[in-house]
Amino acid sequence: MGDRKLAIEQGRTVLGIEFGSTRIKASLLDDHYEPIASGDHGWENRLENGIWTYHMDDIIDGLQDCYKNLKKDVSNQYGVTLKRVGAIGISAMMHGYLPLDAEGNPLTEFRTWRNTITGEAAEKLTAAFDFNIPQRWSIAHLYQAILNGESHLPNLSHLTTLAGYIHYRLTGRHVMGVGEASGMFPIDSEKMTYDQKMVDIFNHLIENCGFSWQLLDILPEVLVAGEKAGILTADGAKLLDPEGDLEVGIPFAPPEGDAGTGMVATNSVCVRTGNVSAGTSDFAMVVVDKKLGVHRELDMVTTPAGAPVAMVHCNNCTSDINAWVNLLCEFSGLAGGETDPGKIFPMLFNKAMEGDKDCGGLLSFNYYSGEGVTDLDAGKPLFIREPDATFNLANFMRTHIMSALATLKVGLDILTKEENIRIDKMYGHGGFFKTPVVGQSILAAAVDAPISVMKTAGEGGPYGMALLAAYTIWREDEETLESYLSDKVFCNAESSTLSPDAGDVAGFNAFVDRYKVALSVEREAIRC
Repeated sequence: MGDRKLAIEQGRTVLGIEFGSTRIKASLLDDHYEPIASGDHGWENRLENGIWTYHMDDIIDGLQDCYKNLKKDVSNQYGVTLKRVGAIGISAMMHGYLPLDAEGNPLTEFRTWRNTITGEAAEKLTAAFDFNIPQRWSIAHLYQAILNGESHLPNLSHLTTLAGYIHYRLTGRHVMGVGEASGMFPIDSEKMTYDQKMVDIFNHLIENCGFSWQLLDILPEVLVAGEKAGILTADGAKLLDPEGDLEVGIPFAPPEGDAGTGMVATNSVCVRTGNVSAGTSDFAMVVVDKKLGVHRELDMVTTPAGAPVAMVHCNNCTSDINAWVNLLCEFSGLAGGETDPGKIFPMLFNKAMEGDKDCGGLLSFNYYSGEGVTDLDAGKPLFIREPDATFNLANFMRTHIMSALATLKVGLDILTKEENIRIDKMYGHGGFFKTPVVGQSILAAAVDAPISVMKTAGEGGPYGMALLAAYTIWREDEETLESYLSDKVFCNAESSTLSPDAGDVAGFNAFVDRYKVALSVEREAIRC
C-alpha cells in the first residue's frame, strides 16, 4: 500500500479511460502494471430519429464523472489526491461518424457503430476498393452522407471517432492510433498510414461534389503504438478534472479503439493469436500473416502496432441475455426469492451447462439492432421453439448464451474453414466471461479451439489502454509492442485454459445450422 501511494504521488502510474457501450471506465496502473484504482460511469445509447447516438453532454458529463470516481477511489484507498500520472490514453467504441467544423464543433449527432444505415455506401465502396467496407466504418458513414446530400458536408473540417474526439478535447491534436484509424479507412500496414490507392479512388468518387476538401484533409493523422500523441493542455485538464487538481503537460498515447485495447489487454498482438471480446457487442480479432480474400463478414483492421488483423464484429451479444435475466429476477422477487442479478446470473449460467448440447430444439435471435455479418439492417429479438422441443430452464439459458455467440461463429467459420487461418491461441475477455467456465467452454465449442481467460480479463479495455500509455513512456528504444507485452507485462500472468469438448462442438454446429436456416424467420419479423 505504501509503494502504491508513493507511485501515485510521484506520478509513476498510467491511466487508461475507455468509453464502452454501457460504461465509461478508468483504470490506473502502477509501474508494475497492476491495477491500483478505478472509476466508472454508467450510460446508455439512445435511438433518436432512427439513429443510435450518445449526446455530447452525456459524453463529457460521463468522462468527468468517471474521472471523479477514480479520484475518489484513489483518495479512499491511499489518502492522497490524484494530481498527476505518467501518461494517459483514451479509448472508445470503434467506428461511427463524428464530423467536426474548423473550431472542433460537432456538425451532426454522433452516429455510433451500432447504426446500419450506410448499406448503399458500404456496398459501393467495397466494390470500388475491392476491399470489404462494413457499414459501421467511418468512411461508409461519410460516403452515405455524401450520397444523401447532407447539408453539413461543405463545413466539414475534421472527421473523427469518439476516442479521437475526446483525445482532441484533452490535447488539441487531431491524431489517431493506427488500430482505431483502420476502422475509419483501410490502412497500408507497410507504410502505417491510409492506403493511398484507395484514398485516390475515394477522391475520384467525390471530385464533382464541389467540396473544398479531399479525404486526407479531414482524416486524423495516423500514429502507431509508442508514439507521443500530445500532452494534456490547460483546457484539457480543466475538462477532465473540473476540481482543478490535475497537472497539465501529461503525455498521451495515441487514442485507440476497443478492439485494439482488447488485443493489448489479452496479449493477443502476435501472429496467429486472437481474442474474443464479449459484452453488449462481441468481436473476434485474429492477427494474420497472409492476404485474405474479400468477405463481407470479415473486416481487415490492424493491431495498435499496425499488423494486419482479421476481425469478425457483431453488433449484438449480451443485451438479450440481460433482458431475460432481468425478467427472471423479477419473477424471483415476486416469489420471495433472490433479486440480485449479480447472484442470479451465475446461477442461470451454470444451469445452462446442464442443457442439451444443441439446446434441445430451442432457438433465439439476440438482434436488438442490425447485424452486418448476417446482412440485416435492423433487429427484432426472437425466441422460437419446435412444438416437441425440450423446453426447460437449462436449455432456455443455453440457447441464449449460444445465440450470443452464433453470429460470431458464422464469421469465424469463414476465417478458419475457407481462408484456412490457423489460430494458436485465443483469449476471452469481457462481461460474458464473468461466470467461470461457462462462457469460456461455450466459446471453445464455437471456435473449436482452446480458450484462455487471464486473471486480468475483467479489467478489459481501459486496462489495455493504460498498457499502451505505459508503452509510450516506459518502453526501451526499438522495443516492439509484442515483446514489451510478452516479456514485461504478461511474463507471469495467471490464466486458465479450456479445450473444446467434442460433444459441445458438435452441438454448437447443429445449433448454428438451424440458426442459419431460421434467419428467414428473423428477416420476416423485421419486414413485418
